[in-house]
Amino acid sequence: MIDDTTWDETTRPTLGEAPDTAYSPAEDAYHRHLVEIHDHLRDELTRLHGLVEEVRRGVLTAGEARSEVQAMSLRQNNWTLGAYCQSYCGFVNGHHSLEDASVFPHLRRSEPAAAPVLDRLSAEHDTIHHLLQDVDRVLVGLVVNADEAALDAVEEALQTLGDRLLSHLAYEERELRGPLARHGFY
Repeated sequence: MIDDTTWDETTRPTLGEAPDTAYSPAEDAYHRHLVEIHDHLRDELTRLHGLVEEVRRGVLTAGEARSEVQAMSLRQNNWTLGAYCQSYCGFVNGHHSLEDASVFPHLRRSEPAAAPVLDRLSAEHDTIHHLLQDVDRVLVGLVVNADEAALDAVEEALQTLGDRLLSHLAYEERELRGPLARHGFY
């Protein structure tokens, strides 16, 4: 796990590729697909924050929040805020596991100069995994003790996760555009 200071952009390795580098639509397809997946993660995170805020403000009851969650794209049999969070966390972990097991080794073999960036992205995946565990832990606390302090803990854990995850997604999209255009996912 890396400490909080390493989320500073100035400490992240970079491939130094110009952001306006032109790629054909076929070459850019892999990057566009990655961004689409990341956009889904961003949208779901925003909605999750919104549900927590609506419950906090009393705009939604638990039952109404449950109905809202049912309309969202990440679904599970148990429609509670906690189940939705678990589903979201599982999706993020699955996405990162696929990158670490398949995409990153392929890019490392195909473009050895990308190794420092790939190492950093993998380290950030580990940190995000721990943050997801923190969200799970505070959700258990919310189930046990549905009070203002428990809701505060959920909100704080989600904010920390969101800050780190959004920073990570932007970094990954920026740095992997060229390698993905040149070598694809596999």
